[in-house]
Amino acid sequence: MPPRESPTARQARLGAELRKLRERAGRTAREAAAMLGTDQGKISHIESGRIGVSEERIRKLATFYSCSDQALLDALCAIAKEHRGQFWWDEYRGILAPGFLDVAEMEYHALSLQFVHTVSVPGLFQTEDYARALFRGVFPDLPPAEIEARTELRMRRKIVLERDEPPPLDAYIHEAALRMRFGGRRVVRAQLEHLMTLGDRSHVTVRVIPFTNEDFFEATQPVTYATGPVPQLDTVQVDTPRGGGFLDSDAELAGYRVFFSRAGKVTLNAEESRQLIYHIAREL
Repeated sequence: MPPRESPTARQARLGAELRKLRERAGRTAREAAAMLGTDQGKISHIESGRIGVSEERIRKLATFYSCSDQALLDALCAIAKEHRGQFWWDEYRGILAPGFLDVAEMEYHALSLQFVHTVSVPGLFQTEDYARALFRGVFPDLPPAEIEARTELRMRRKIVLERDEPPPLDAYIHEAALRMRFGGRRVVRAQLEHLMTLGDRSHVTVRVIPFTNEDFFEATQPVTYATGPVPQLDTVQVDTPRGGGFLDSDAELAGYRVFFSRAGKVTLNAEESRQLIYHIAREL
């Protein structure tokens, strides 16, 4: 089977974690290849996510790397068993850019999710009209079919909210995002009402960073922190005007854990946040 041209974020993450284990053990790709009875090029493809790897080989490599973290190995083996076409977002492959599917994948597998947004409402909390208004503002302009496909995918991502045991979701939203009138007054009022309804759910917490906050908090881009089955597999997703990206190095994860801890210190509590959202909606 030829190498994948564009592995998913999880396939690439599996390979990256195997590379980290090898490098920590002080082993070369040549040595890993010799142990598996293959060539160095195949190890390179495995570590870049371009070809799959079996559970048996993961555990052989772990033994060779002297890794005894069974929870991590079990999590890596679970990723290895996944295959393209298994999940609902694969229906959009070839229709939308891979990054959109990678976000759906990340959210679906997360054990908990945290968001910081300063200009817009987090995607999982958006109404259809609000999401469509955002996509209509993308530059350069998107074709109508692309706008509808992106909106549809975003609405379907909400499946994580409807599970029998949904993951905890904590959203820190700046007051500026609540006052933006994307799509017009009617659209924004409906969005704010939807946000209040979501806040009534036991697994959802919505907290607002108010204009009255006096402590500087540098959050200029939307950030999502997705908790994995083990801390090593946590993931940070950051949106930029040039597209989103995923961060997963130990230093980056540690830094964003502090970032979200600080976010919680500059927000109103859940009830105060609900009251502020209510008053902003009344003003529209």
